[in-house]
Amino acid sequence: MDGQIQTTPSTTATKTTKAMSKTTMEDRATCLIGDIHGHISKLQTLWSNLESSIDPSAFQSALIIFLGDYCDRGPNTKSVIDFLLSLPTKYPNQTHVFLCGNHDLAFAAFVGVLPPPCDGSEFRETWREFEHNEEREGWFKGDGYEGMHLQGRRWAGVIEERLNVTKGTEYKGSIYDAAPTFESYGVAHGSADLVKAVPDEHKRFLADLVWVHEEVRIYSFRI
Repeated sequence: MDGQIQTTPSTTATKTTKAMSKTTMEDRATCLIGDIHGHISKLQTLWSNLESSIDPSAFQSALIIFLGDYCDRGPNTKSVIDFLLSLPTKYPNQTHVFLCGNHDLAFAAFVGVLPPPCDGSEFRETWREFEHNEEREGWFKGDGYEGMHLQGRRWAGVIEERLNVTKGTEYKGSIYDAAPTFESYGVAHGSADLVKAVPDEHKRFLADLVWVHEEVRIYSFRI
C-alpha cells in the first residue's frame, strides 16, 4: 500500500457487497485486476488478452473484480475511469465489482464524495494523529481543505522530498503521485479546480466504490 495511511471501517461507513449465487461444479470464470494506476493502454491490452484467452461464453458471463487503485502515477486516470464505466454496457452479462484502493479513497476525499464517518466525527479530526507530517508532506491548504479528510489533503499536497527512496523514483506532485491524475482532467496539480473538472459520473464511480466484497457460492452437484 506504498506506506499510505489507511482509513479503517471503524472510522468511516463501510461499504460492502455480497453476491450469492447457485452454481455447478463448473464455476464461472473469475478475474481479479489490481493497481491500474492511470495506465489505460496497459488496461486495454490486459482486457484484450483476457478476452482472447478465455472461452468466449465464459468471458461474457465472467465475474470481474477490480482491486482498486485506478488513479495516480500513470497519465490517463480519466480514460481509465471512462473505460471502467463503459464495461456494464458493453458486457451486460458480466458482473463487475469495483473495490476502493487507498489512492481512490484519497481522490474521493479531495473531491468531496467520501461517506461521512459513522461515529459522527468530522473529517478534520483525522489530521491530529499525523500533523507532525504536514510540513514534510505539504498537505493541501487550498479551497475546501477545512473540512477535508486527511488523505485528501495528503493526496493533493506538494511533498518536499523529490525522491521516493523506497521505490527509487521521483514523487509526482504528492506522496500519492497524484499530479498525473490532476493533469488527466486538465488541471494543475494541487488545484481546487479539480472538483469542478471531474465529471459527475466519475464522482459517482468514486462514491460507489466498495471496500469489502464477499462471494457466497451454493454448489449443486449433478450426478
